[in-house]
Amino acid sequence: MLTQAEKAVQFQALHQGPEVLVVGNPWDAGTARILTGLGFRALSTTSAGLAFALGRRDGTAAVSRNEALANARAIVESTALPVAADLENGYGHSPEAAAETIRLAAETAGLVGGSIEDATGDPAHPIYDFGLAVERIAAAAEAARGLGFPFMLVARAENYLHGRADLDDTIRRLQAFEKAGAEVLYAPGITRAEEIRAVCAAVSKPVNVLMGLKGGPALSVRELGELGVRRVSIGSGFSRAALTAFVHAAREVIDQGTFGFAAETLYISELAELFCAHEDTR
Repeated sequence: MLTQAEKAVQFQALHQGPEVLVVGNPWDAGTARILTGLGFRALSTTSAGLAFALGRRDGTAAVSRNEALANARAIVESTALPVAADLENGYGHSPEAAAETIRLAAETAGLVGGSIEDATGDPAHPIYDFGLAVERIAAAAEAARGLGFPFMLVARAENYLHGRADLDDTIRRLQAFEKAGAEVLYAPGITRAEEIRAVCAAVSKPVNVLMGLKGGPALSVRELGELGVRRVSIGSGFSRAALTAFVHAAREVIDQGTFGFAAETLYISELAELFCAHEDTR
């Protein structure tokens, strides 16, 4: 069984390998086991998926740091894979809050990576001012460097998720985040190939791209790699896919009184095999 430090080195190496790293995004221990069994090489939590599982709205600070880290810990304990986490805005506005979240993510949840975003959670002022956004990443990076192993800090520029399709400002922020010590750069919501290429060309650290958005680009992993992308995540995509199937099945039963959905479901034995895959490597 790999130690946390060994997983951290493994995770770092996956960002530097010849292939684009596709990160699976579970929302609980069970889905983490399934993604492990299916062959993903690394995992990262999804804040939206967790919020949905708890019956709460995403992006409203409805999930506490303690809840998020407990969820991450359960996922870490369910798999032998390196696990990172969506740590939202660090669960506080100050640079000190971002730094403390990184420290706790590693020390209490066993994580080897995590993201800090520049979204405030305030609809009236959704994105942190540039200077504060950079200070928050600098503090998080300093905390990551003090862990004793390579913690993959992801810095997220959230403009495009909040109706601010400003590529120049997004690149400016990502470049500043890289200079401040981030190991991975991420601008979720960018979907056009030329914008993805421009972001990748503007920084030297690995760029993560979010796929699985409704109405998003029809780009393959290979095509993303050709644009310069080093890492791909699905975010809440798998969670939304699962909940969509659930809603369609439930509507069929309540509206039509039929059970045709069952024809497309996996047998319990098939699911059990996925849950048990790689069990001896935990």
